[in-house]
Amino acid sequence: MFGKKLNWESFFLEVLGSLLVAVSIYNFAAAAEFPMTGFSGIALILYRLFRIPLGLSNVLLNIPVVILCFRMLGKGFFLRSVRCMVISSLLMDYVAPLLPVFTGNRMLAAICTGVLGGVGYALIYMQNSSTGGADFLIMALKAKKPYLPLGNITFLFAVSVIGVTWLIFGDTEGVIYGLIINYLAGAVINKTMYGRNAGKMTMIITKDGKKISDGIEDCCHRGSTIIPVMGGYRQEKKYAVLCVCNNKQMFEITQQVKRLDPESFMIIWESNEVHGDGFKALTIGEK
Repeated sequence: MFGKKLNWESFFLEVLGSLLVAVSIYNFAAAAEFPMTGFSGIALILYRLFRIPLGLSNVLLNIPVVILCFRMLGKGFFLRSVRCMVISSLLMDYVAPLLPVFTGNRMLAAICTGVLGGVGYALIYMQNSSTGGADFLIMALKAKKPYLPLGNITFLFAVSVIGVTWLIFGDTEGVIYGLIINYLAGAVINKTMYGRNAGKMTMIITKDGKKISDGIEDCCHRGSTIIPVMGGYRQEKKYAVLCVCNNKQMFEITQQVKRLDPESFMIIWESNEVHGDGFKALTIGEK
């Protein structure tokens, strides 16, 4: 489907992500009349004004953007996105209506919309795909500015559509909920996508760098880097041992270092992203 060889695992995650997005929009956001981001937000405006089906609006709005962004994002990303766009639109119009619509507290609806939508979009983005529309524009910006967090870009795109919704419907409370939803979605996208590559980094100052390095290898099978350093007070020759690992392994390393060299000095940092041997690289918006 839209490719020479279908990766079934990736396809399943695209369908799951599309279902979560469809449920977040139809079963929570539309029922509570929340303003949403991107083309989903525009589709919601058209749904509230003219009762045009959400999936149909999403497809029609995508046509000019697809033409504009095809060259920049490449054939592979384009085909995957079209596949995902069709799947999400069908799920939104034919599957989501079969599920219960939440009509309770608006704050609970906002939280569910942001979390479900954030996880759904993250699963789709992690397959190097998108649901089209504003996603094409977001991915194009991500391709041009790869250092920008994807969740942050998504949140910035939300502001313009939410503003238009406020101008049309004058629902100030809805705008506040919309900002909450998109902030939650952006945070969940970042956490879901980059959380698996997150970890901790430690620098251990010790007199016996090799002993500490071997101890790290023994306890959690992680490599390390030994750098000769000099103490500033006594001018003693020491070693800085650098190591990057996950949270569980950092606890094991801490215990091992305390046992091997109680006089060592240890600094631990949070690491949002780690690339290299032992960590899976994330490909987003690349051809």
